[in-house]
Amino acid sequence: MGDDLATRVAAAMWAEDPASAGLGMRLVAVGDGTAQLEMPIRADMVNGHGIAHGGFVFTLADSAFAFACNSRNQVTVAQACDIVFVAPARRGDVLVATAAERTTFGRNAIYDVTVTRGADVIAEFRGRSRQLSGTIVEEKV
Repeated sequence: MGDDLATRVAAAMWAEDPASAGLGMRLVAVGDGTAQLEMPIRADMVNGHGIAHGGFVFTLADSAFAFACNSRNQVTVAQACDIVFVAPARRGDVLVATAAERTTFGRNAIYDVTVTRGADVIAEFRGRSRQLSGTIVEEKV
């Protein structure tokens, strides 16, 4: 799935993340400053316009952001996020969120997440993170 530390961190985070699992997300890959998750759009995720509710698309992107920004085993949280919806997703679509670190400065970082359905871009998400004290897993010595 990725490098050893990022994989161990992701496993520990996933074990404590019933929200992502409950929405049907699956962690596809994780690495140093990166993550990829996928989520099928279910009937209960569709809004009154017959398209995927934007909140679910945002949540998928936010989860990918969380796994990417914590991949180095430093407790990190979102400080701000925004999303641009590019195209609609529909019931039955499988969305993939791919997160990548763009830059770090001090205890802050910027991550971009692209949400796709096949080759089609569904949304672009930008997250700003802030490192806190502490780690997620005990580091091997």
